Amino acid sequence: MVHSAKATLLISTRSLALSVSGQASGKSENELTPLEAARREKLRRLEELGIDPWGQRFDGHQGIAAIRDREGEIETIPAGDCAVGQPPELRGPRVRAAGRIMLLRRAGKIMFLDLRDWSGKIQILIGKAQVGETGWQVAQCLDLGDLLGVDGELKRTKTGELTIFAQHLTVLTKSLETPPEKWHGLTDPELRNRMRYLDLAYTDGVMQRFLQRTKIVQSIRQTLGEEGFVEVEGPTLHTVAGGAAARPFVTHHNALDMDLFLRIALELHLKRLLVGGMEKVYELGRVYRNEGISPRHNPEFTMLEAYQAYGDYQTMMDLTERLIVRAIQAAGRPLQLPWGEAVIDFTPPFARRRYDDLLREHMGVDPGDPAGLKEAAAARGLETGIKHPDVLKNELFEEFVQPRLVGPIFVMDYPASICPLTKRKPGSPEIAERFELFVQGMELANAYTELNDPDLQERLFGLQLEGLPEEESMARMDRDFLRALRYGMPPAGGLGIGIDRLVMLLTNCQSIREVILFPLYRPEA
Repeated sequence: MVHSAKATLLISTRSLALSVSGQASGKSENELTPLEAARREKLRRLEELGIDPWGQRFDGHQGIAAIRDREGEIETIPAGDCAVGQPPELRGPRVRAAGRIMLLRRAGKIMFLDLRDWSGKIQILIGKAQVGETGWQVAQCLDLGDLLGVDGELKRTKTGELTIFAQHLTVLTKSLETPPEKWHGLTDPELRNRMRYLDLAYTDGVMQRFLQRTKIVQSIRQTLGEEGFVEVEGPTLHTVAGGAAARPFVTHHNALDMDLFLRIALELHLKRLLVGGMEKVYELGRVYRNEGISPRHNPEFTMLEAYQAYGDYQTMMDLTERLIVRAIQAAGRPLQLPWGEAVIDFTPPFARRRYDDLLREHMGVDPGDPAGLKEAAAARGLETGIKHPDVLKNELFEEFVQPRLVGPIFVMDYPASICPLTKRKPGSPEIAERFELFVQGMELANAYTELNDPDLQERLFGLQLEGLPEEESMARMDRDFLRALRYGMPPAGGLGIGIDRLVMLLTNCQSIREVILFPLYRPEA
């Protein structure tokens, strides 16, 4: 075979690269395993054939799911057109596919591959007579994990399996690492999350889960757009860590010589926009909290916050229900979804219960009796000290009531003293117009009738609840936000939804790390 100048340059360049491949992989050539050495030998043979093992653009290919949908175009050649004594043959459309080799079987002068892209998987039949001598030599250099382009005819084999009968092969990328073992794959959860690229490529269902996440997020944006909301982008670096009860990450701006905080919430800047006249506004973005890691918590996560002028927490309750139901439908899921061994029924309307009623029902204690609350907390091993009765009430609720809430259930009307950004209920100043949505004991959404009285807001920001450490309170004074309120913020409803937890529930994942592409881990040793 005569090599072009481009191919010659390619070979010399790759020869140089191979000479330092041991350094790049952390191994010398003598330290390569037999499987690694075999793959690099096939890489060398491809280059000798004038083939770029790293591929070029490959236009015009269809997704494998779309190719499979063309099965109806396969037709049987009339018997009169077939050779005498031969059974009727099939004729199908010419197709072009690209994907990763997941299975490879050799049988004399034919090969079978399973090729998978992000939409599906299909069998490829490679015959020496059909792809020619050079194509056959290329086929001998293929391994599991390689990326391959295939042009051919879509037909069915004698056993009826839908198959692309290859006529031309295009190497798109050579894989130098051995993929996970076929039957066991990546079984260690931490390894799967660390090496998400392998998890997506080789673990069944993972790609579909993250594509469903995308559909859920797209549905939320579409629903909010139809409701008249506009999407904005607020700052991620804040001078005051406000809007939530959380410990922030701290960084430093060198030019201004000042400490800044990665945002723990989106709230205060979105409310500034209500003051400015943006009547329906939302942001869907990352927030950061320097706290613990658990199956339901990751230090960075995706939050939706939406604010509607002239609404209240009932307005946001209705909106939350619509957002979730439409997201389930957009993901192509039924409203009755599996969750472990249970089934969650998201058929609207969701249940709505008062906070005090649930506390009384599950704890057998009068929510309005401070002495009874203190006694109930002490009896259950909670530290009482000088804590405010509402703090004790909330600790009892979170520890002993919340885990029993199967849901979906809106819990509404919280103690006002633990809700410093929330408007009080008319005629009941001890009650805040707030709800939280719980599903299977997990908080999914939080919403308020927003407090827009600047003087009351300033007093509440300055109030340190008894027994509550400052870093766990929301008593942080954002004076610019208070100034904005004095210019007049309309009555409004505000909503926050944890997107990662929503995806957990809608895809039946028990850990938040399973729905975040790259969760945080310590560096590998």
